Amino acid sequence: MPSHLAHAQVAEIRVRKAERGDVDALSELEHRVFATDRLSRPSLRRFLRSPSAEVIVARHGERLAGSAIVLFRPRSVVARLYSIAVAPHIAGRGVGAMLLAAAEAAAVARRCRAIRLEVHVTNHAAISRYRKSGYKQFARHRGYYEDGGDALRFEKRLVPNLPALALAPPYFHQTTEFTCGPACIMMALGWADRKFKPLPAFEFQLWREATTIFMTSGPGGCEPYGMAVALKRHGLEPEIYVSHPGPYFLDTAKSADKRRVMQVTQLAFQREAKTLDIPSHLTPVNESVLMRAFDAGSVVIVLVSGYHMVPRGKPHWIFAFGRDGRHVLMHDPAAIRDDQGMAAAAETYAVPWTAFERVTHLGRERLSAAIVIRKGSS
Repeated sequence: MPSHLAHAQVAEIRVRKAERGDVDALSELEHRVFATDRLSRPSLRRFLRSPSAEVIVARHGERLAGSAIVLFRPRSVVARLYSIAVAPHIAGRGVGAMLLAAAEAAAVARRCRAIRLEVHVTNHAAISRYRKSGYKQFARHRGYYEDGGDALRFEKRLVPNLPALALAPPYFHQTTEFTCGPACIMMALGWADRKFKPLPAFEFQLWREATTIFMTSGPGGCEPYGMAVALKRHGLEPEIYVSHPGPYFLDTAKSADKRRVMQVTQLAFQREAKTLDIPSHLTPVNESVLMRAFDAGSVVIVLVSGYHMVPRGKPHWIFAFGRDGRHVLMHDPAAIRDDQGMAAAAETYAVPWTAFERVTHLGRERLSAAIVIRKGSS
């Protein structure tokens, strides 16, 4: 049995990875537990064979006490708990908690840093169990289930909290979907000066200073040269690493007019960066570039794709402030927000380099970009 499923027995309950011979019992459990949205026998067989799924069972003597199915996506650091079921005859014996712990261990073994799930809005017992286990609700999916019921979406972080995270610089979240770059610039300014306390409007001031003006629709995001220029003008010492010469993100614009404006703006930023003597390297962002920067005491704003709550293929900037071994210590400005639009918690993680590297390439050209930042003289 794999080590990540090796759990101590509670009474005669045993948790292990499912086998092909468990299909009949799994199918029977589906019909005993769920009135709708049941998995068919062919679906169960596919999950058992799939390299992107892990099926876990709990046995109570000779009977199946419960099951859990965890799904994984290529290049994603977020696992999905697709299903969890506990047999009625064993309810109240801690089987659900054991299966949940085994599912989380399976996700950690595949280097995931978080696990998500959906639960029916009326399943109060399961909702309570998830909350007690450290899951936080971040969304609601209306009409998700066959009976028309809503699904509540929960997430739990899995990467262990390293001591180095306790020394993290100030965190600022993006208050709009297009200001991840300015939020990262504010985090760099807070790193350089712990007394830095920006007013709410400062996020948008930075956006005006660094933006490419247009992207997919509405206001646009920031590209590396514009952010480097803004950093330099606010007293820091940026250094650009980018795998392609640019202009960048033109394929996100829907019209030729928008692409023209983006191109003109970005070329102006490149000229300004040269005037300001900002070093620029036409080289891919790799482990050597980042780890060397961290070891020199610098921080780095890194372009990622499909990380956390940001859809795959959408440019997104994160703030990496150090390392612990081969773990990248980082702030993600895309935070779950409360009713007032503020971050519910700082999105701060220690991500293994192998997992981090998966999201540092954007689009067909596999664009990679980073801005290494040193403290300036003022």
